[in-house]
Amino acid sequence: MSGLTLLAALKAFDATARLGSMTAAAKLLGLQQPTVSAHVLRLEQEYGVELFYRRGRRLELTALGRTLLELTRRTFSGEDDALALLAAAKSRYQGHLSVHAIGPYNVVPILRRFLRQHPRVRIAVGVGDSRTITHKIVDYQGDIGVVLNRVDHPDLHCMPYRRQALVVFARKDHPLAARHQLRLDDLAGQPFVIREEGSTTRRVFEQALQARGVQVRVSLEMGSREAVREAVAEGLGLGVVAETAYMPDERLAKLPLCVEDTDTSCDMATHVHVICRHERRQVPLIAEFFKIAADLRE
Repeated sequence: MSGLTLLAALKAFDATARLGSMTAAAKLLGLQQPTVSAHVLRLEQEYGVELFYRRGRRLELTALGRTLLELTRRTFSGEDDALALLAAAKSRYQGHLSVHAIGPYNVVPILRRFLRQHPRVRIAVGVGDSRTITHKIVDYQGDIGVVLNRVDHPDLHCMPYRRQALVVFARKDHPLAARHQLRLDDLAGQPFVIREEGSTTRRVFEQALQARGVQVRVSLEMGSREAVREAVAEGLGLGVVAETAYMPDERLAKLPLCVEDTDTSCDMATHVHVICRHERRQVPLIAEFFKIAADLRE
């Protein structure tokens, strides 16, 4: 297989693996579907390997296919970045940006200003937890991540963006909702509806409680903020969430919690950061996103 033929076959594989369809890959590459299919098949036959499991119309990467995709992403993402650089130089900012965020509350202000300044850019936003987002950015499955707390990874550039205080809330008729001021000690023994293990909000809250020697009771673990809110509204316990993610609800009341402690381990807050791969910091769209985030930084 010649160098050019191999390159074409690898591009066909990369597009098919990312999009999960040879038809979609053909459309992206400007080729006919049979051409893409032939490229992938020749790659498999030439090296005697299986890159996809073919389950009817559905394609699923084999273990070797997943490893090869990691390598082709590193190769072709550089080509994509070069084209984006040339396009930006030709006609200001245009193209596509893939952003993964922990939730809409922190990323929307950046997106609003970005799209106002660069309306020709198409942005796709995915939502997930910080760990998953970090893996996606490392593996070239996205351009930018908006995550909770600093990420220490040798391949990533990480910029602090904003501090989010945590708030405790209760059903409106809960006895603590009638108090004018509360301390962490007042939460001792209270039942809590809380996010699942691995949640940064949960970890920060538990660290603050531990620093003050306060013990609460976890009555329910839920997989989303919305589920926590509904459970608290039903009187199943107190809830805790980042202030930016707290949604006003006539059934609920924010508790007037006062945390007075100079010990940073008792800081009831999470810290949002923006991340990308080190070598991609100067890609025009990524650099512009970071610039806007820095301008909005709190």
